[in-house]
Amino acid sequence: MGQQTGQITFLLNGDPVIADDISATTTLLDWLREGRGLKGTKEGCNEGDCGACTVMVTDSDGARAVNACILFLPQLHGKAVRTVEGIAGPDGALHPVQQAMVDHHGSQCGFCTPGFIVSMACAHLNGRTDHDDVLAGNLCRCTGYAPIVRAAEAAASEPVPDWMTEDLSKLGALAAPGGGVALPASSDDLATWYAAHPDATLVGGATDVGLWVTKALRDLDEVAFLNGVSDLKFIDIGADEVKIGAVTSLTDVGGAMADLHPSFAEMIRRYGSTQVRNAATIGGNIANGSPIGDSPPALIALGATLHLRKGDTRRSLPLEDFFIEYGKQDRAKGEFVEAVSIPRQPDRLKCYKLSKRFDQDISAVCGCFNITVEDGTVTGTRIAFGGMAGTPKRATAVEAAITGQPWTQETLDAAADAWARDFTPMSDMRASAAYRLETARNMLTRYFLEDTGAGATSVLEVSA
Repeated sequence: MGQQTGQITFLLNGDPVIADDISATTTLLDWLREGRGLKGTKEGCNEGDCGACTVMVTDSDGARAVNACILFLPQLHGKAVRTVEGIAGPDGALHPVQQAMVDHHGSQCGFCTPGFIVSMACAHLNGRTDHDDVLAGNLCRCTGYAPIVRAAEAAASEPVPDWMTEDLSKLGALAAPGGGVALPASSDDLATWYAAHPDATLVGGATDVGLWVTKALRDLDEVAFLNGVSDLKFIDIGADEVKIGAVTSLTDVGGAMADLHPSFAEMIRRYGSTQVRNAATIGGNIANGSPIGDSPPALIALGATLHLRKGDTRRSLPLEDFFIEYGKQDRAKGEFVEAVSIPRQPDRLKCYKLSKRFDQDISAVCGCFNITVEDGTVTGTRIAFGGMAGTPKRATAVEAAITGQPWTQETLDAAADAWARDFTPMSDMRASAAYRLETARNMLTRYFLEDTGAGATSVLEVSA
């Protein structure tokens, strides 16, 4: 049955609880519904897409909404959890978002409502009013979003109830974990443990590994949970480089990129949902080696360096060299991603994510372009794609074809044949190979037109 948790302690709706010696890959959703009888948190997709299982998790970094269906219990040690049952006050007083949902008729069948309530209450606590982004990870098929958004807007100016701010002050009294699953507290602890257990699975946010359990029904024998490795959760913005620790969430990465490379930040806004971005880590997005992971193309285009560690040995390599072929990365057993760094540079990056839905969808093609032009001539080019090969991959033939050439449409036209030398994409349910090649070429044209003043194009705008 795999590893056991040992004693995992956390707050549940304000009260301390212990999850004692159950499977380390038990999800919070299953534990709530089957072990605690808290049925408000629903199981919809069981893969982090629908938001019916949304809960609020609070720790020293603040409160955030996450999906309980792919959140393993050891990830909660030392934290506070609020389910929909804990959003109302101890005396039954409704939270402002609950009252607003009643007043604005925001619930019909009611299945999705608990998840919406938790997402809205967490946003209310954090003072967020970007309701479309906050609720993009909560699926409603019958009520429609208009009354729900109206409810969120109506509740936004109401004060935060006292009971929603109490969890953080109680966390210090929680007991230390008792045996069981590996919960390293530092990168040194992780390096020592992983060297001794090189075949183990490392879990960052579980937005990928969680599906191994809930969908593939895999039994993970040895697992280490990295949520306590606080020294790998950082963003250092220096004069020469930006260095990001592997355990940093995509939410935090997006926030840091907003001023440095806003197109990268905008693409991260479309990475999963609020719940997924709050859990997913930059190290996990890189280390799983997915050919359609959205952060590697942007990082490669920016000239990123990956930092790896095994025991006391560290090494660094260009990020594009980490991806060898589909399912294979340049990472030895017992070696883990410590950080990724990108050189400080003027912002020339544009990221274009092509998917069938704007929010929370996997890219059919993700193209990232970082092109330097001086006196009308292309002097530097880094172009990287996801969805075009078995790994995230640079368009080296295209780069060579346009570098040193005039920054003109004629140069792009002359490079048209280079695309097929760089990529032989597959056809699948998301796109055909021909479509992928054509859209990749079009993305470069889009970059050129935007850069030369023809105007930016937004998929959120409609014009006659």
